[in-house]
Amino acid sequence: MKILIKLGGTLLDAADTRESLTRDITALARNEEVVVVHGGGKQMTRFLAERGVESQFINGLRVTTPDVIDAVVKVFAGSVNAQLVTAFRVAGAQPVGLSGLSAGLVDAVQLDPKLGQVGKPVHSDGRLLNVLVESQYLPVVACVAGDAMGAIYNVNGDQMAVACAVGFNAQALVFLTDVEGVMDQSKTIFPKLTAAQARQLIQDGIATGGMQAKLEAALSALDQGIGQVLIAPGARPGIIRSLAAGELIGTKMVLQ
Repeated sequence: MKILIKLGGTLLDAADTRESLTRDITALARNEEVVVVHGGGKQMTRFLAERGVESQFINGLRVTTPDVIDAVVKVFAGSVNAQLVTAFRVAGAQPVGLSGLSAGLVDAVQLDPKLGQVGKPVHSDGRLLNVLVESQYLPVVACVAGDAMGAIYNVNGDQMAVACAVGFNAQALVFLTDVEGVMDQSKTIFPKLTAAQARQLIQDGIATGGMQAKLEAALSALDQGIGQVLIAPGARPGIIRSLAAGELIGTKMVLQ
């Protein structure tokens, strides 16, 4: 089974959580075809703050000026990716650090001039992922994309995960995040969420910011034929093993 796992940057910031996840994903990759996409928003915000740059967001997406895109490459495709690749090696995997720039894995266009160099994925070429996975390597992809003309874009990690999942022809897409799942107005977790319900949560202003961006990405994945989309708490001990065993944790999204 082809599985794409998206790791939120908050999960990667804590060494114990990072080590636990890489260990369990490595075990899963021995029996399934796995690709990992990671964010790094928390690390990026800290990196910018240390340099006196205040992070600005519009609908959960980081406004990316020319100075910020330079930091995006250094943090997402540099330090965060290298740290995660190293953790996977320690866990016994054969990880390969990549970004959307690698062999045109993910091409993007500017999403909105107000956001600066924030990209919207428009094409994904999954051949590199397939070549690596077939040779027992574990692709670890940072959420940076570009185009054949030399542009570089900061891409929301969830959108990046969808693009890679589609290019990879994944059968399941798992968003591991720092919340327990998708919640309604009373903070109750939806064990199952239809596309119509997700759109209503966004329309009613219940799902905002990062969760709005995550739901919009998940809806895009469902629309593009990804059979299973899960939003689950990545910090829960043994979450990968539990999900692989079929336990209902977090929120499973379905078309209807």
